[in-house]
Amino acid sequence: MKAQKQFRHQRRPVDGVLLLDKPKGMTSNAALQTARRLLNAAKAGHTGTLDPMATGLLPLTFGEATKFSQMLLDADKAYEATVSLGVETDTGDAEGAAIASAPVNVNVDAIRQALLCLTGEIEQIPPMYSALKRDGKPLYEYARAGIELERAPRRVSIHRLDLLGVENESFRIHVECSKGTYIRTLAIDLGRMLGCGAHLSALRRTRIGPFSVDAASSVAALEAVPVGDRDKMLSPVDTLVAHLPRVDLDTVQAHALLQGRVLVMSVPPPGLVRVYGDDRYLGLGESSADGKLSPKRLVSTDASVQQA
Repeated sequence: MKAQKQFRHQRRPVDGVLLLDKPKGMTSNAALQTARRLLNAAKAGHTGTLDPMATGLLPLTFGEATKFSQMLLDADKAYEATVSLGVETDTGDAEGAAIASAPVNVNVDAIRQALLCLTGEIEQIPPMYSALKRDGKPLYEYARAGIELERAPRRVSIHRLDLLGVENESFRIHVECSKGTYIRTLAIDLGRMLGCGAHLSALRRTRIGPFSVDAASSVAALEAVPVGDRDKMLSPVDTLVAHLPRVDLDTVQAHALLQGRVLVMSVPPPGLVRVYGDDRYLGLGESSADGKLSPKRLVSTDASVQQA
């Protein structure tokens, strides 16, 4: 019998950023792989996951843009969340099993006071059902095996915590917070402060850094666009670093930087900068107080990189 030749599907180089509005019930990885398939992209990544029950902003990076994903991993985020009172679950959200319940006797003033107490710099104990790792294994694997591990509290910042509305035994909040904040943990803490227990029953991420879900596209919208036009839905590679100071180089300087050389020139104050040569995005550089520009993270010189 002749061995059949296996043909591997050829994906193409695609560079850019897609602001996706992730639907409920889809994992972040499933959303990423769906978008990657629709764009037939060779390389893709995301800038921080959303739980399957959550909806909202999930920026996806393709090709050269994956090099700059960390910029959003470290960014502040905003959410709209629904907290259901009276029941605490093992996961902290509606998908978990109830572990405690209590009568709800809470008024609006008590909710506002609890929100006020959790605004500012606070300590959170990460939930067991999280992707944080211990000895190379995510915590949720221990949790699924019925193992509870001690977790050190972590300091996070809650910049804003506003009450949006109260309905029956639940209330909606707007949260603006630092990276590493668990909204599920926030719901648990609110329930305990109110004396009746609580869990997160709905979550929507509305902003990451400067990006809003209002500018995001749905999976259905991406599917509806003709294959040849889908790249037009991508933002340029330098989208994730647009907040950094811009430095423009001439052809000679650009070539030197791409060779890994340090340039002596007039540069912005010390820190990361986005660098361009002949109006083409080259990547990130780092300026120093002594007037030097060093290459930090550069795009591939043979990549077809989109520009702002």
